[in-house]
Amino acid sequence: MRLGGPVSIPEMTPGAWVDAHREMGYRAALCPCTSDDDTTTVEAFASAARAADILIAEVGAWSNPLSPDPDERARALEQCKTQLALAERVGASCCVNISGSRGQPWDGPHPDNLTPETFDMVVASVREIIDAVKPDTATYALEPMPWMYPHTSDNYLALLEAVDRPAFAVHIDMVNVINSPEKYFANGELIREWFGKLGPRIVSCHAKDTLISTQLTTHLSEVRAGLGHLDYATLLREINKLGPDIPLIIEHLATQEEYALSAAYIRSVAAEVGVPL
Repeated sequence: MRLGGPVSIPEMTPGAWVDAHREMGYRAALCPCTSDDDTTTVEAFASAARAADILIAEVGAWSNPLSPDPDERARALEQCKTQLALAERVGASCCVNISGSRGQPWDGPHPDNLTPETFDMVVASVREIIDAVKPDTATYALEPMPWMYPHTSDNYLALLEAVDRPAFAVHIDMVNVINSPEKYFANGELIREWFGKLGPRIVSCHAKDTLISTQLTTHLSEVRAGLGHLDYATLLREINKLGPDIPLIIEHLATQEEYALSAAYIRSVAAEVGVPL
């Protein structure tokens, strides 16, 4: 697999971007370009990534294609199409988003999020995005969330079947689907379930950790890798089964020092279980 994460540099140039990833020991990256960048800039970063053997893992399309506000929904769908087209241009593994919320905030829980009607809306939005772009190599993937589709491996499988597009792929974030004490304490089994059912369609993964507290009622906090209970040995073994180029992207940390600590922990577990990074 290829470990990666955000980098912080004073000036975003292809050379500085590559150097920052080499300094962190990353072989995977988030997209350094935006859809507003001209063709020359996009190609410069894509070429630099290829020359340095850095895989651009994902282009974010973070928005709400299910928004109850029609203007926001239209903007979100357009953003998803634009970002999927950018993923195709830079050779990224995927364009990733969440499915969206029927209310506010855009990524939050809502009573209608897990209904049959919403399932059909997700299918329609994903089809519209993919059919508008028709990517040859890039894919569109949904990051699982605890309170919206897809939040189980079975409803991810159902979405794959319903959408019925080769360019629809799977993005894995196991912390996001650990939403109960049962799943928390048996998360190794949960990891094996998700990878066993969805493995051939997985194109990218996120790296973080989860920690349960005694705060009532059930309270799960997202923490840095190594400070929680996620079974990283199992996670790394399962990702490794998919091949040498599946990216694992560290996320949601405040400083480069924290990213370095997270990377060090993941590398230490990988060494223990004999998984190359």
